[in-house]
Amino acid sequence: MNFPRQRKDSVEVNLTPLIDVVFLLLIFFMVSTTFTRETRLSVELPEAEGVAAIDEALIVEVAVAEGGEYAVNGEKLVRSDAETLRSVLLRIAQEGTDRPFVISADANASHQAVVTVMDVAGRLGFSNLSITTQEPGNR
Repeated sequence: MNFPRQRKDSVEVNLTPLIDVVFLLLIFFMVSTTFTRETRLSVELPEAEGVAAIDEALIVEVAVAEGGEYAVNGEKLVRSDAETLRSVLLRIAQEGTDRPFVISADANASHQAVVTVMDVAGRLGFSNLSITTQEPGNR
């Protein structure tokens, strides 16, 4: 009996679907990835000439040292408590509470010392409070 030989098909792996899946994954990750350059805004600040809008003599500046000591307009207080700070700021508040009030605190100063300054200033009626900062690398 003569049996016909079976035809041997070559065994191949079709790579086309695999390549399609890889490209789809690549497109998906490219679309879903966020880039840091897109999240930043490039802002050029305007330049101005002339005198400063705020007179330096009108600013009330309270400095808070690392240990919690206070200085009002450059003069260090005798004691570092809320009552001493209140009595000094009360004299300044009689001249007007609409003046700019700037708090300059050391980076290592306690949060409580800064909150105490804000609390005393708020109770005396100062509403124009701001906290100074420093640009990184300007130490």
